Amino acid sequence: MGWKYRGGLLLTIGVVIIWVTSEEVTQCVFEDYRHPFTISYLGTSLLALYLPIAFFKDWLVKHLRGHIHNTTQGTKGVVEKSSEELNSPVKHDDKQHGNVQIEHQAPLPKECVIDFCEGIPLVSRQKNVGDAPKKEGMLSAKEIAAFGLCMAPIWFVTDYLTNAALARTSVAGTTLLSSTSGLFTLIIGALLGQDSINTVKVVSVVISITGVGMTTLGKTWAADGSKSGTNKSGNHAVLGDLFAILSAMTYGLFTVLLKKFSGEEGERVDMQKLFGYIGLFVLVALWWLVLPLIAIGIEPKFTFPQSAKVQEIILVNGFVGNFLSDYFWALGVVWTSPLVAAMGVSLTIPVAMLEDMLIHGQQYSVIYMIGSAQVFLGFLIANISDWISEKLK
Repeated sequence: MGWKYRGGLLLTIGVVIIWVTSEEVTQCVFEDYRHPFTISYLGTSLLALYLPIAFFKDWLVKHLRGHIHNTTQGTKGVVEKSSEELNSPVKHDDKQHGNVQIEHQAPLPKECVIDFCEGIPLVSRQKNVGDAPKKEGMLSAKEIAAFGLCMAPIWFVTDYLTNAALARTSVAGTTLLSSTSGLFTLIIGALLGQDSINTVKVVSVVISITGVGMTTLGKTWAADGSKSGTNKSGNHAVLGDLFAILSAMTYGLFTVLLKKFSGEEGERVDMQKLFGYIGLFVLVALWWLVLPLIAIGIEPKFTFPQSAKVQEIILVNGFVGNFLSDYFWALGVVWTSPLVAAMGVSLTIPVAMLEDMLIHGQQYSVIYMIGSAQVFLGFLIANISDWISEKLK
């Protein structure tokens, strides 16, 4: 494993913790402001803030390169002048100091001349040193913008379906069904030629999905000893389950496409620009989707949050749960693999279990804990699937 792969794993685990916490906060917000579209639209649109950051970064790099270019040009001029003086005959005619003069001096042999410019060049030989050299195969700004235009609807739909499921079911129910994304990612990756299916990968997905099923059958106990299922709120809805499954499908599609066009380690795409364009296109082009959703009764009539505290919570949650976590998650995808990132979503089950045990004093049955352990085991197997396949050959 290279440092990028290990970094991608750490980012994936960190994002899982942020997402679970963000989902808990979002469901609390829905108690006072049940508008999944508005929250999704605001959170995804915040990604547009990456565009000025990315362009300022490019300007700063170009400025620093230009400054270094000017400095090295001056150094080169001094070195060349010194080299010319060494190769020229020395003439000194001073009548007041002995009338010393050397004429017709033969030039120094080539092997006696110190060439200060030999070896590594002090100045880049690019035609325009001020511009950053473009990596081979890297997408241009227009290509990144076009890619972002295609990916924006997929990412927005994924985020909206997750929030719409949270508005109708519990965090546990949404997490369980969203964890099936590993299966969809494996299938979509094979269909699009991004990833291959082998026995080890299938086993890892089966173990993870079985663990999800066991947590569904498991029971939980509240702090007061009352027994309940995994759906704490009791308002489990078929529509919410459907939204959660659809979000798992679109999530799998997005991760595979992101990896396919970003390169082996994301070297072809500037992630800040890509997600900046995704946020910009969502902000400008997808606001009208709320109108048909209101017309068919899926979304309530739009209103602003009445409480200033709720507004602050929505903004902070959007900044952390979307602006920061989505970018870190994308780096985790391109530095590891779509399957590993999708299996990482399954880690929300044991993470949510630990949070409930520590924060709410929730207790879990043995079946639930075994299922959570299986989810984590599936994640580990997916990470070392290639190594295991090599050993089995």
